[in-house]
Amino acid sequence: MASARTESAGPKRWVDGKRYLWLLGALTITLPLHGAQLALQTGIHLFWWFGPIFVFGIIPVLDYLIGDDSSNPPDDVIPTLEKERYYRRIVYLATLIEYVSFFGAVWVVGTHTLRWYDYLGFALTLGAATGVSINTAHELGHKTDPFERWLAKITLAPVAYGHFFVEHNRGHHVRVATPPDPASARYGESFWAFLPRTVLGSIASAWRLEKHRLAQLGKSPWTWRNEVLHSWAMTVVLWGAVIAVFGKGVVPFLLIQAAYGASLLEVVNYLEHYGLGRKQLPNGRYERCQPEHSWNSNRVVTNLFLYQLQRHADHHANPTRSYQALRHFETAPQLPSGYATMIMFAYVPPLWFHVMNPRVVAHYRGDMTHSNIRPAIRQRVLAQFAHGAG
Repeated sequence: MASARTESAGPKRWVDGKRYLWLLGALTITLPLHGAQLALQTGIHLFWWFGPIFVFGIIPVLDYLIGDDSSNPPDDVIPTLEKERYYRRIVYLATLIEYVSFFGAVWVVGTHTLRWYDYLGFALTLGAATGVSINTAHELGHKTDPFERWLAKITLAPVAYGHFFVEHNRGHHVRVATPPDPASARYGESFWAFLPRTVLGSIASAWRLEKHRLAQLGKSPWTWRNEVLHSWAMTVVLWGAVIAVFGKGVVPFLLIQAAYGASLLEVVNYLEHYGLGRKQLPNGRYERCQPEHSWNSNRVVTNLFLYQLQRHADHHANPTRSYQALRHFETAPQLPSGYATMIMFAYVPPLWFHVMNPRVVAHYRGDMTHSNIRPAIRQRVLAQFAHGAG
């Protein structure tokens, strides 16, 4: 088992230097409120696009300027660090802020006449916030506390992606970095080919998982015990309420922000395991997930905004471990930059392939046998590297 590099506690008590900076993740979700306020006060239309500008303009620059932090909390500190309620309250706060931003944004759209490009920009700004909130739901959904698991579903309701709660925890974490996993991107697969495969595959997988679970209890899938159904029902109730109050004019706004928010989740899924594969054993099962099966990044700023999601190897090794205790592994492959920058690369397939394909090949030292490769090109890729080409 690979070991994480830990900082020595030394003679002094170890202190989390990012303790109060973790609040930035919750503050990011206020982007729609700040964007609308600035746009309405100044009349500058660009502020309606504040969400995408912040995510793809400001964060990458800060990531570059501030750089990496690969330090880990000492092993003997982790149990105490995990128990501190302060860190959980930050995540609860993020869910509350999501709903404040959601209702605030819908109120603005329902009570103001916006030009179509302002309307679109503001929908994407809310989508950036609800997309980041999917990561909040991700942090909550991995816990064993029933309250936090319900809070995860509530957090997913504005973005209409409730099935993620089922599929991610019981599907992706079991099948990660294998061909059957719809959320693991294959070598040579563009993001735009991955997107419909992962969206449709994840919905189908979530339904199958719940159907199987309920069948074991002697229940039909058409029951309120079905976690997919009551997650989707939360969205129906929430959206129904705001449409009833503000009218049909908010429907496109809701759909755009949900689609964009979900796409942010899926583009992160795309880059987290691109081309990485677990070996299939003689019995047909796959080897245990190891640090080398997840792309990682220690960029400080994105890790603060995303609850250290970029320390993805430790997350897969310890799914219930809280964000503040996730560790860096020396053996985990590293992305050349943080998620915010890598997402922009993923949007341009030739650029993505230029940057990432050589890294996948280098990770496997030229032996692509165990890489998760797009089926249509698998034989060609294996033949290419078997002859030392590329």
